[in-house]
Amino acid sequence: MSRKRYLVTGGAGFVGSHVVAALLERNADVVVLDNLSIGHRAAVLPGAELVVGDLADPSAVDALVGAGPWDAVFHFAALSLVGESVRLPFKYLLENGVNGIRLIDACVRHAVPRFVLSSTANLFGTPDRMPIDEEVRIDPASPYGESKFMIERALHWANEIHGLRSACLRYFNAAGADPQGRLGEDHNPETHLIPLAIDAVLGRRPALAIFGSDYATPDGTCIRDYVHVNDLADAHIRVLDQLDRRSVRYNVGTGQGYSVRDITEAVGRIAGRPVPYVMGQPRMGDAAILIAGAEALRADTGWIPQFTDLDEVVATAYRWREAHPGGYGDK
Repeated sequence: MSRKRYLVTGGAGFVGSHVVAALLERNADVVVLDNLSIGHRAAVLPGAELVVGDLADPSAVDALVGAGPWDAVFHFAALSLVGESVRLPFKYLLENGVNGIRLIDACVRHAVPRFVLSSTANLFGTPDRMPIDEEVRIDPASPYGESKFMIERALHWANEIHGLRSACLRYFNAAGADPQGRLGEDHNPETHLIPLAIDAVLGRRPALAIFGSDYATPDGTCIRDYVHVNDLADAHIRVLDQLDRRSVRYNVGTGQGYSVRDITEAVGRIAGRPVPYVMGQPRMGDAAILIAGAEALRADTGWIPQFTDLDEVVATAYRWREAHPGGYGDK
């Protein structure tokens, strides 16, 4: 049997690099397309080929997609700061939405059979029920969420008209790091709670800001569903078998919510000292609780999260950040 060959856009980023690692472990040939504006050269593990390029360059994208055949394209390349997208909506709609649609067009023209999209729970805005399953009404909470929905709709028509089968994985809070210590989370600026809390307890940044303490939750802070990045990678690969038969849309999460205080306490337990924090005002648009309903993904693919203990998730992130005070160090 010939080796599978995959193109991964944004494969030098946080989730994309972990998917690349999982594909390499399955003895696949992997080519990463990344402009390194957010990702890191050092996050592309040996064995994968890195092509430094930009989705905004249609001729370069067409040439790379045309250099197939590809068994599938995994699409992670995107701007992902919700707050920035509210300030700069057209930047996100153009760079995420339009560039993503151009990639889909190239895949159709070059007969790529399968496409896996890294989508987002931001599609659901403030949902009317919890947990959030695939039947919850889509109402993007930001231009970032809207840009991902643009790509989902383009994939719908690519399937209907051209037969390009696709999986859209709407996941919640990616967390943790490669347990082997090869990969981790390194954003600039960093906006995710777990790495911010870790850096605060390590003294690498000021006290953690907690936004709001009066939400309708047991301890007054927001509750979110944190899914380990290795479990996310496993979900992306498992859906490939579904695409042999049909296109799919799945929500990805553990079904378990943790509050901001739960996270800070877990980081404190791992570090052996409390996380310094200051209380701030609630942020506009922050829902009190967001938890995924991933029963469809589990039933169809057999996906079961392997990292279900919060301290275990946090420990993988803590070990990587403690060992990499400058992140990947390539910027």
